[in-house]
Amino acid sequence: MSTKILSAAVIGLNCELVEVEADSINAIPKLIIVGLPDLAVQESKQRVRSAVKNSGFPWPRGQITVNLAPADLKKAGPAYDLPIALAILIAGKHLHFSGDYDQAIFVGELALDGHLRPVSGILPLAIMARDLQIKKIFVPDTNAAEAALINNLEVYPASSLAQVVLHLTGEVHIALFTPSALPLAEEISIPSKFDMAFVQGQEHVKRALEIAAAGQHNILMSGPPGSGKTLLARSMPTILPEMTLEESLEVTKIYSVAGLLPSNEPLVRSRPFRSPHHTASGVSLVGGGAWPRPGEISLAHRGVLFLDEFPEFPRVALDNLRQPLEDGIINISRAAGTLQFPAQFILLASMNPCPCGYHSDPEKNCICTPMQIASYQKKISGPILDRIDIHIEVPRVDFNKLSSAELGESSATIRERVNAARRCQLERFQNMKIISNAEMSSEEVRRVCLVDVGTQELLKNAVQQMRLSARAYYRILKLARTIADLSGEETIKIEHVAEALQYRPKVE
Repeated sequence: MSTKILSAAVIGLNCELVEVEADSINAIPKLIIVGLPDLAVQESKQRVRSAVKNSGFPWPRGQITVNLAPADLKKAGPAYDLPIALAILIAGKHLHFSGDYDQAIFVGELALDGHLRPVSGILPLAIMARDLQIKKIFVPDTNAAEAALINNLEVYPASSLAQVVLHLTGEVHIALFTPSALPLAEEISIPSKFDMAFVQGQEHVKRALEIAAAGQHNILMSGPPGSGKTLLARSMPTILPEMTLEESLEVTKIYSVAGLLPSNEPLVRSRPFRSPHHTASGVSLVGGGAWPRPGEISLAHRGVLFLDEFPEFPRVALDNLRQPLEDGIINISRAAGTLQFPAQFILLASMNPCPCGYHSDPEKNCICTPMQIASYQKKISGPILDRIDIHIEVPRVDFNKLSSAELGESSATIRERVNAARRCQLERFQNMKIISNAEMSSEEVRRVCLVDVGTQELLKNAVQQMRLSARAYYRILKLARTIADLSGEETIKIEHVAEALQYRPKVE
C-alpha cells in the first residue's frame, strides 16, 4: 500500500512542498529512503524505528521504501522524521486518517522515545502553507508560536508521535495553538549598561553614529586603543529605530532558517547586532557552504554588523562585502544551486591607525615606521573604504571629561530624533521598495536629493579637490539628505552637504 504525507524542504529563505511517500512490500525487512536525502535524513531510519516502537506502535513487516518527492530537490535536516513515521504507519495499515489531514503539513524531529524536538525553518514553512492555501500544519510544540505568526493557519502543537497519531485517528484532540499578544516595539527594553549617556565625551562621534542610525549609513571609527570605539559601537543598537512588523518578519525568517531563533522569542523585535571575531572566514561572513546558509551579513540584516579591528580581518573576506554593501543582497552560487539572501545592514567598523595604535595620539609616541603604517592601512582595500559613508576619528578622552560625574545625552533622546528622521524617510519612500536614504539608487538620488546652485558648486569643488569617485558623490548626497532629515528640513542646504563632506577620509 502506497501513501503520501506532506512536508516541506527549506531552500535558502523559502520552502518548497515535499511529498513523503511510503510503500511496503513482502521482502526482506529493510527501510530504504530515496529522493536525494542528506546524512541527517538517512539517519532518520534509526530514529523513526525506535520512536515508532517506543510509542507503542508495531513496526510494519517487509521492505519499506520511503520516497521524498520531488526527487531532484535536496532534502536536509531531521524535520522529515515525523512525516516519515506517519507515512510508514499508514503504509503498514496501522494508521487511518479520520479527517482531511491528507492536506496538512507535518514537520518535526523525533527523539528515540517518540517525543518531538524543535526544527528550524518554521516561519518560511508557515508562509509557504499560507501561499498554497494549506490550512493545517503540525509542528513541535516548541515551534508553535513561530508558526502562529502567520494568520489564517491552524497550528497544531504536538509533543510526541503518539499524540499526533491519536489525534489523526480521532482518539484524542490536539488543541489549536492560540498565540499570545506580541509586545509593542516601544515596550522592548534596552540594556542600560550600553546607554550613550555613559559614554564620556566623544560628542562628535555620537553625532556621527546618530546620522548613521538615521539613514542606515556605514561608518568607520579610527582611534588609539582605549578611546571608546568598542563602547560606542556596543551602544549603537540603543539609538536605532524600532523595527516595523515587516522588518521583524524578515529578520525572524533568517534566524529561523539559521536555527538561531530563541524558543521563547518567536518574533525578533530588536535589531540584530552581530560582532564576528576578526579570524572569521569569508564564508562565515557572507554565507555559503556545500548547501548555502546565511552568513553574518544576513544575520545582521536590518541591524548592525560590527567589525572590530577592521584591518585584522582577511582582506579577501572584507572584499567579499563589496557587492552586499552596494546591493543589500548576497548571491551565493554553489554546485548545489544559487541562492539569494538579504543583507541590508549598517557596517560599523573600528580600527587603530597603525599596528601599535598610537599614530594619531598626540600624547603617546608611535613606534611604527611610515612603511608599517602604510602597510597596515592598505590592508583595507580602496573599494571597501569608498563604500563607507562616514569616516570619523575617535581621539583619546580628556581626563576632565572622563572623571566627570555628569552624564551625557541619553540613548532615548537620540533615538527620538532618529525615529523622527526615519519617519520622514518612510513617508518619502512609501511607494518604493526602500525604507532608508542609504538604500537609494543613483536615479532616486537625482530625483530626491536636489540642491541649489551654491551647494552644487561646493560639491563640484569637493569632487575635484578630494578626487571623489562617482559612488562617493552619490553617497555624500545621501548622507546630506539624512542630515537634513535630522534637522527637519525638506530641502538639502549647503551646511548639510558641508557636514557630509567632512566625514569623507582625508586626501593624502
